Amino acid sequence: MPNGWFISIEGGEGAGKTSVIRHLEQELTAKGYPVMVTREPGGIEIAEKIRSIILDKSHTAMDARTEALLYAAARRQHLAQKVIPALQAGAVVICDRFIDSSLAYQGYARGLGIDEVYSINRFATSDRMPDLTLWLDVSPETGLSRIHADQGREINRLDLEGLTFHHKVREGYRVVAERFAGRIVRIDADRTPEAVWSEVRKIVELKLEAGKDPRDV
Repeated sequence: MPNGWFISIEGGEGAGKTSVIRHLEQELTAKGYPVMVTREPGGIEIAEKIRSIILDKSHTAMDARTEALLYAAARRQHLAQKVIPALQAGAVVICDRFIDSSLAYQGYARGLGIDEVYSINRFATSDRMPDLTLWLDVSPETGLSRIHADQGREINRLDLEGLTFHHKVREGYRVVAERFAGRIVRIDADRTPEAVWSEVRKIVELKLEAGKDPRDV
């Protein structure tokens, strides 16, 4: 893989992204792939500072456009400083969230418009998109119940949003997944972690090793 592979993991709050990413990193590393795991917003010092501003629970007055622009700014720095160099070095980059989060959360759920937010992010990323996106589709009721049951998880500003907002996020992901059907694969994340990981493993193996279209799974 001279140019590496870029995999993003998406989903609403409590979808189980952390668990999937951990398993995926272990699996690919064991198979001999050079792997780099990162996250958005964050991943590097500048972007982590922006992350702290975005997710601060005291910043409830943040304007939706401000939020979208901050995400795009963090994304650009993260991509330029960390993701692209790793891909150029031939690594498999596994990123916890990428551009689709902005489209679902700010574009759809915040009502800014998917096309408008996509335009901002196309500029920020120079049109660099993941090679494969796994959307862990979880019902908001299930996802939020998992969050509240996890005593070790930090509660951020987005976790404080009402149930209606999280349903809009889920619908936003559906719209985005239809638009980018060749890249995004939906995975039912209401199931057990074992069932979710089994499907993820199969999809990634087909994509990385057999070169098949993950939609054929």
